[in-house]
Amino acid sequence: RDTKRSLLYYGIPLLAGLAVTHSFMPPTPGPIAVAEILDAQLGWVIFFGFILGIPTAIIAGPVFGKYISGKINIQPPEEMMARNPAGATAPENLPSFRSIALIIAVPLVLILVNTFTAVLVDKGVIAKTTVSDILIFLGHPFSALIIAALLAVYFLGIRRGKSKQELLDLSNKALGPAGIIILVTGAGGVLKQILVDSGIGEMMANSISDSALPPILLAWILAAIVRVTQGSATVAMITAAGIIAPVLSFINPGAPELALIVISIASGATILSHVNDSGFWLVSKYFGMDERQTFRSWTMMETIIGICGLAFTMLASLFV
Repeated sequence: RDTKRSLLYYGIPLLAGLAVTHSFMPPTPGPIAVAEILDAQLGWVIFFGFILGIPTAIIAGPVFGKYISGKINIQPPEEMMARNPAGATAPENLPSFRSIALIIAVPLVLILVNTFTAVLVDKGVIAKTTVSDILIFLGHPFSALIIAALLAVYFLGIRRGKSKQELLDLSNKALGPAGIIILVTGAGGVLKQILVDSGIGEMMANSISDSALPPILLAWILAAIVRVTQGSATVAMITAAGIIAPVLSFINPGAPELALIVISIASGATILSHVNDSGFWLVSKYFGMDERQTFRSWTMMETIIGICGLAFTMLASLFV
């Protein structure tokens, strides 16, 4: 408020970073589910998600934020200006930055180690030994995420004096959204197998091979259509992956190309956030904006992420 700037000047860069990370970077549910359906290596997905996500976030965040903050002047709500807002956690009770960084970094590092160890073993650069098998096992997404969950229980629960009942309640509460993700992922896998067994996947692959439409662009279009139709980015990603997977099984792209298709799907599933998207209403509520202002700021930011993500993915595909 002292700077006299619109809240969007600071909020849009923050939201852009969160949106890009949520869509492009494992271990968030969307990219992990898509990688599983497409049999893409998560290490490559993390690599390209990071490399392509940085310029995407810069354009959709600081660049667009500076522009839109001059068009929409949103002042911080009064409750945000309070020194001790109701329900806020006291600073001394917050977990340390190092603990949070460790919990986030461990699964990413393990998955990257898994990918590059597997590549080096396959290329014959290093021998297949017990150590390499252990690294590959620890870096499997299931193992890496279980380790991260255990670290979270220790650093955010046990170490901070949480009782067993509190930890149990937190774990039970987390099963709700996790169950929905598992259900939707399973449905995406079922859709993929139906398309494969029915022969539709082969027909689609032949049609695409006869056309000039790159698989990366097709994946983006499919994800964008589902996103606009029903609103959820995660559902759009998984549905598009289920449709495109049979096509890719006949095209047989390499590991880097598969990872780029994952990022392309994530980009398509980000565009045009609207009233069916929970993120739309969260931003509208916390920034104190009406629907029109939210469309002009949040929805435009998401669309910029989707378009830039596709552009950078297509550019990267020229070099892999």
